[in-house]
Amino acid sequence: MPRFKNMLLIYPEFPSNTYWSFKYALKFISRKSAIPPLGLITVAALFPKSYNLKVVDMNVESLDENDIKNADAVFISAMLVQKKSFDEVVALCNKHHVPVIAGGPHATTSHQDITGVDHFFLGEAEDMFESFLNDLENGTAKHIYPANRPDITHTTTPRFDLLKLKKYASMSVQYSRGCPFNCEFCDIWKVYGRKIRLKHHERILIELDTLYKLGWRDSIFFVDDNFVGYKQKVKEDLLPALMQWQKQHKNIYRFYTQSSLNIAEDDALLSGMRNAGFNSVFLGIETPSELSLKETGKFQNVKTNMLTAIRKIQKYGMEVMGGFIIGFDNDAEDIFDRQINFIQKAGIPKAMVGLLNALPGTDLYTRLVKEKRLLNFSLNGSNTHRLQTNFMTKMNPEKLRIGYRKVLETLYGYNLKNYFSRCNKLLDNIPKTHFFARRVRFNEFMALVKSLSFQPFTPYGYQYVKFLIRNLIKNRKVFAEVVCMSIEGHHFYKITKQALKLGTIKSY
Repeated sequence: MPRFKNMLLIYPEFPSNTYWSFKYALKFISRKSAIPPLGLITVAALFPKSYNLKVVDMNVESLDENDIKNADAVFISAMLVQKKSFDEVVALCNKHHVPVIAGGPHATTSHQDITGVDHFFLGEAEDMFESFLNDLENGTAKHIYPANRPDITHTTTPRFDLLKLKKYASMSVQYSRGCPFNCEFCDIWKVYGRKIRLKHHERILIELDTLYKLGWRDSIFFVDDNFVGYKQKVKEDLLPALMQWQKQHKNIYRFYTQSSLNIAEDDALLSGMRNAGFNSVFLGIETPSELSLKETGKFQNVKTNMLTAIRKIQKYGMEVMGGFIIGFDNDAEDIFDRQINFIQKAGIPKAMVGLLNALPGTDLYTRLVKEKRLLNFSLNGSNTHRLQTNFMTKMNPEKLRIGYRKVLETLYGYNLKNYFSRCNKLLDNIPKTHFFARRVRFNEFMALVKSLSFQPFTPYGYQYVKFLIRNLIKNRKVFAEVVCMSIEGHHFYKITKQALKLGTIKSY
């Protein structure tokens, strides 16, 4: 019997006032969080059966202080954006003298600045976890367990059974770790390496089987930082296996993921993703400025016509979600209008535009320290919903702030006219594949009822009604997707209003 028997695994709270929280959209479908803490339940799967485990995701439930009191040790995984909540949890554990073990991106890149944690996991846990538990039981656990990059070919299935599944909008699985590119602002390749490590496709099918047996019937997010980092394996190994699994299960799941723009170079890859059930993909587009792309090392975007690539992906039945950054050294004063025009032309409804911030551990951070331009530690780990950077920019800071406000207001303000225009462009251009057309079930019906009872009476109500009527006539086959875009638009509208109001107060 282990001395440390009762283990509490905690996922700290994300700030809800960000574009990625989807806080105001989730209310329409009675869910609490967009995705679960995959890293934490992956760690949970490494424990022997003799341990009692409890997972608390503070994004879907409150943390009961008694859970900490009753725990023999607390494991916390967090990203930098969760820092405030992370610190509060650590303080509670310290109050009750419960050992704290921390891992994840925040602990990996910032452990030297974190207090109150007894043991740190830097990087990935698989190879060292058994040794750590033995050390913990024997009273010889070290303060830091250094990073490594384990073989994940036959890694264990995450403990999905420890989650409150009905509180999430999507589930998550992971096929690969690492990214072959070395963008200056990004820490992914620093933490997980440039060499792509893959699970065997059978492991993914086992995870899908597990979710299916647990009753999960909604979308699944492949959290890979670059899903096509090893294109050949994805195309020839994983996708055929997914197609077969989907066929056996009546195409039950809709998948979405993250990728680099070079996905558009391979028609067979795009076709395979579409046929396997992928209906949307997030791309790091960053900027239409070629000089800024070269500055940050995003050469994969320089090699192609980005607008053409995006339209091609859309033609394969996949919505493109885009990440954009403003504040590069080579950004000229016309960058704001260029970003707006690019996003509108591309038909990207979910365009996440943020100011450049230097994260610890990145080449950008190192460069700015050398140039003595760093102002402070990363503001909060999020570069959206903030009207300032954490370094001295080449552009006048006030011009940057005013221009960024203009981008946000144009994309998601003005009564959502431009947002619905991008939605219309996407809906008109994208083929109405089986996987793009959302299933209409009770939850979807109730979302429509809630939407109709509320959104027509908002400041953007006229544009909303016009959007619904237009697409009820023109894109009836995907009307459930139209409703989804409407309620997501409400979230973007609310968050943008908050961001602009906050910016006004900060400016004053």
